[in-house]
Amino acid sequence: MSDDRQANVTVGAKTFCEAGEQPSHLFRVMPGVPFEHAYEQVSVLLGYIKHLVREGDMEDDHKLLGAADYLSAFAKAIMDDIELARNRRH
Repeated sequence: MSDDRQANVTVGAKTFCEAGEQPSHLFRVMPGVPFEHAYEQVSVLLGYIKHLVREGDMEDDHKLLGAADYLSAFAKAIMDDIELARNRRH
């Protein structure tokens, strides 16, 4: 892989979904995912989040809103990891 292509991948530093009394992160963004693929996944997640929030609000369903919260943390971790990778290039 060329240096330019290596610079356009996730670094795998961002975590999400804390658990336990002494919070530890259950999940981490995987390193080496091309930005294009990561952005595609964020786009899909944001669509699901929007749907869950809309339905959760209309139905007053806290399970749907909770699922949206988890997916939001996942999407944020991906975007933060991409941003971290971009900043490391400069």
